[in-house]
Amino acid sequence: MATIEIVRELLSDNLDIDPETVSEDTTLESLNIDSLDMAELVCDLEEKCDIEFGTADGITTVGELVAHIDSLS
Repeated sequence: MATIEIVRELLSDNLDIDPETVSEDTTLESLNIDSLDMAELVCDLEEKCDIEFGTADGITTVGELVAHIDSLS
């Protein structure tokens, strides 16, 4: 499964965000993802992708999130 699909799935499951509305250009702010949501998302991504995410500082878009995950695997 492509990383963007994993992110869409987790956003849908955890935050009830319609996956069809999420593209690589979508900002986390426009999805109303706060720091707590981001912490939960990072934990879920670590488990699902078997990665050690590190810090999410500076990540503002879904595309940046996907690129960061892909750089770790």
